[in-house]
Amino acid sequence: QVQLVESGGELVQAGGSLRLSCAASGRTFSSYTMGMGWFRQAPGKEREFVAAIRWSAGSTLYGDSVKGRFTISRDNARNTVYLQMNGLKPEDTAKYYCAASRYFGDNFSRAPSKYHYWGQGTQVTVSS
Repeated sequence: QVQLVESGGELVQAGGSLRLSCAASGRTFSSYTMGMGWFRQAPGKEREFVAAIRWSAGSTLYGDSVKGRFTISRDNARNTVYLQMNGLKPEDTAKYYCAASRYFGDNFSRAPSKYHYWGQGTQVTVSS
């Protein structure tokens, strides 16, 4: 089993920055996880891919709407993945979820169905 706990979401003004964290635990985390991803979901909208990282090598993928503004990183020793969000816009308002997958790659990491473990989410609200 893998447990994921997100933190760092809050209310911020447009143009501001936030860093989200996702702490992973569980006996099988290291052996199970190939990739970690961040997704977001606003009310009435589908869950949207934000970013993903290959757990071992650190390769990254980004959604088009956040490319150049958000950065995903990880700390293997702490089993933690981060999402640094700069230049926030009101349209970034959503609940942000981290997830763990046994896959990584452009054909896999963008699809929520490829992630087996999910956190509870953390709310990010960007005011205009």
